[in-house]
Amino acid sequence: MIRFLQPWWLLAILPVLALAGAYVWRQLHRRSYALRFTNVDLLRNLAPRGLGWRRHASATALLLSLLVLATGLARPSIDVKEPLERATIMLAIDVSLSMQADDVAPTRLQAAQEAAKQFVAELPPTFNLGLVSFAKSANVLVPPGKDRTAVVEAIDGLALAEATATGEAVFTCLDAIRSVPADGAQGPPPARIVLLSDGYRTSGRSVEDAASAAQDANVPVSTIAFGTDDGEVDIAGQQQRVPVDRLSLAQLAETTQGFFYEAASVGELKKVYEDMGSSIGYRTEPREIIQWYAAVALLLALVAAALSLLWTSRLP
Repeated sequence: MIRFLQPWWLLAILPVLALAGAYVWRQLHRRSYALRFTNVDLLRNLAPRGLGWRRHASATALLLSLLVLATGLARPSIDVKEPLERATIMLAIDVSLSMQADDVAPTRLQAAQEAAKQFVAELPPTFNLGLVSFAKSANVLVPPGKDRTAVVEAIDGLALAEATATGEAVFTCLDAIRSVPADGAQGPPPARIVLLSDGYRTSGRSVEDAASAAQDANVPVSTIAFGTDDGEVDIAGQQQRVPVDRLSLAQLAETTQGFFYEAASVGELKKVYEDMGSSIGYRTEPREIIQWYAAVALLLALVAAALSLLWTSRLP
């Protein structure tokens, strides 16, 4: 179905219709000339045969050309369905104070940032990607989408804060995944959560509740543990040990059918999305066809010129 993106330009048709009306009026009111001539047979031989309907053909083609050209000014378009990839990955990065420990060089947080950026670089560009940071609470820094630059910039801008809300991070990721539009596809998008952390949960809902919610949503959570059992940080002037909570991170991954890693390479992280498949939805977008109108107008103008040259030896 053809629709017009700027329908007010259809007013350009009015001058063309006025010109057509003037042509019709002029043909109906042509002056008749009387010529007295007694020898009718001689007159028939001297006077050229009339063009008849042919004298209107070139004018009609020219008017149609102007009509099509005027219509094209309104930006005619047709609706087309564009495929849209809905597969989604949410990155959740722990920014609790324990992530400043330097038992993983240069620090746990910087190591996590580097791993996350390498993962972003390797991720298929058709996938949606979002970013969540969590400490005492979890926040969506970048909603799911195709903008990789925004994700990388947000990763570089991560700042440390108190506490660790691992469960809230999973719940926040699940909410972000549910926000991905259906765009004509059936069911939720295939999705994965990649959670990078080190410490024990100290705030928010439990990891067990989060694992259960992710399992119900059929969203595997892959967890990556950064750090060693000997990690220490200075908090409020006191040295505190910050061992890695491997057990809860491994259980979270196991319960949700995800993967658990202690040292993540890009090759290992590829496993997170290799089995995701895809979910193709469709978004209806207008596609302009003004070039079709221009082509038809040009063709009609050429026809008008050709007919006029053929029958009257001059251009219309």
